[in-house]
Amino acid sequence: MFNLSKHNSIANKYIAELRDVNIQKDRMRFRRNMERIGEILAYEISKTLEYKEKEVETPLGIAPVNLPTQRIVLGTILRAGLPMHQGALNIFDDAENAFISAYRMHHKDGTFEINIEYTSCPNVDDCILILCDPMLATGASMDLAIKALQEFGKPKATHIMTAVASTYGIDHIKRLNPDVKLWIGAEDDELTAKSYIVPGLGDAGDLSYGSKIQD
Repeated sequence: MFNLSKHNSIANKYIAELRDVNIQKDRMRFRRNMERIGEILAYEISKTLEYKEKEVETPLGIAPVNLPTQRIVLGTILRAGLPMHQGALNIFDDAENAFISAYRMHHKDGTFEINIEYTSCPNVDDCILILCDPMLATGASMDLAIKALQEFGKPKATHIMTAVASTYGIDHIKRLNPDVKLWIGAEDDELTAKSYIVPGLGDAGDLSYGSKIQD
């Protein structure tokens, strides 16, 4: 697992602003900071890809350059994952894309279940699959997303990108999907009874796009 907050970089400023209740009031800045985290984590993932040397013709000669060779599919869980997805797409600009609609169905006793309602995905056989979700709370929705995309093929490698992850969610994903690689902005220890990360940053979807009527 790669934890961005364990390394001193400008990314710490972006994560701090994502968490700050006053700066969060600026939705455009919140989306941009989430996009930045997506860009940074995607760049870190790019270091793990396979590369092959290619000769590029310049106006003055030939330059050897190592270029990535693997097909990339970027997937995101709607709607909250869209800004981070865009950040990853800024880096992997020729990637194919997948979208998963997952939502919580709440029950009167306070419990809830995760449902996958819609999936749009290319063939993922032998690709590098990168899944974006800004918050990894219980890990249940991400695990369901991984399983939903298995219907479209078997990736060569699967990566998960998230801005803030709970320790519980990390352990859950590692236990059920031991081959998946995690790339996180920060890790928080506490998860409430209603599955909210503490200190976390709040509802990433609402902070990006405004509040909704549905729970």
